[in-house]
Amino acid sequence: MPAQPIQRPVHLVGSVPLADEEAVFRMASAILGDHLRRIPDGETGVRTNWIGWQTAVFARNPSLEPVSDTGKAYGQLVQYRLRPGVAESDIAFDNLGYADAAIASYQTFARLKKAGAIPATTRFLVCLPTPLAPTTAFIERASQTVVEPPYEAQMLAEVDRICAAIPHDQLAIQWDTAVEFAILESVGWQSHLDDVRAGIIDRLVRIGEQVPADVELGYHLCYGDAGHQHFVQPKDATLLVTVANDISARLTRPINWIHMPVPRERDDEAFFAPLRDLRLHPETELYLGLVHYTDGVEGARKRIETAQRFAPAFGVATECGFGRRPPETVEPLMEIHRDVVRDESL
Repeated sequence: MPAQPIQRPVHLVGSVPLADEEAVFRMASAILGDHLRRIPDGETGVRTNWIGWQTAVFARNPSLEPVSDTGKAYGQLVQYRLRPGVAESDIAFDNLGYADAAIASYQTFARLKKAGAIPATTRFLVCLPTPLAPTTAFIERASQTVVEPPYEAQMLAEVDRICAAIPHDQLAIQWDTAVEFAILESVGWQSHLDDVRAGIIDRLVRIGEQVPADVELGYHLCYGDAGHQHFVQPKDATLLVTVANDISARLTRPINWIHMPVPRERDDEAFFAPLRDLRLHPETELYLGLVHYTDGVEGARKRIETAQRFAPAFGVATECGFGRRPPETVEPLMEIHRDVVRDESL
């Protein structure tokens, strides 16, 4: 008998530039169906440029003031700092908007699922930036130490709100881990961290532990997508593997998936060889972001062929969310994912 085909799952990283969450849920379900274990709401509307909308949160905070001479770091918008005379104990954040958006989108998800438009086993995926990301991007270095803790506290309070409002068996939460890699690679934003690796892993573990064990949890590891460019091209997958192993070794709750980017130009063994050292727990799915719109199914096949020499079983994804690409490319890009996972000549 012929071998049974490999059923590779598909992961949508987060942003999808369609009109609204209903359009995202319907298109993703229609094209990818059971290959998707989780569907994000697309981060549509004001959230379309990842953390860009959080600048309004900092702008309205009375403890902060804008900095006029920030320079032009990768993907950076205006920065803020602590106002003179403000005590550290007075800094607080009230509503970041993430819980409001997730709870509203879930109502659409639940309605469509009840109507049969979303597969019964698919979960609602909430994608969140790590608290370190907005505070590093939008707060000047000298003020980050005092601003990050209250911002993190509010983000985790919103995680609690999300988990209280949405049934846990319907929910998955992803921490988007991008700014961390710019810091680790010593490019892009300036960070207040002294021991960079330890500080980053401490934070990734802490925010992961905040997610209840019966809610699915994943990490999207990222090298950036501003202008469809990485802030630096990874030499190979070594740093991605190191971070994934560090989180896996310390987190006490399950990690349901980890996503890693694969640059379009890399279908060589040198990039993928570090995946031999990946130490994930049995329940953790690996997704490789090796699908690229510009070289389609053929390019993805080449990268899959090389990756599977070094990696455990894995699903496929793009390197980052779709949010910065033209909306008319979304449907064909999803179709590329579908065709890749249906191709079993590998």
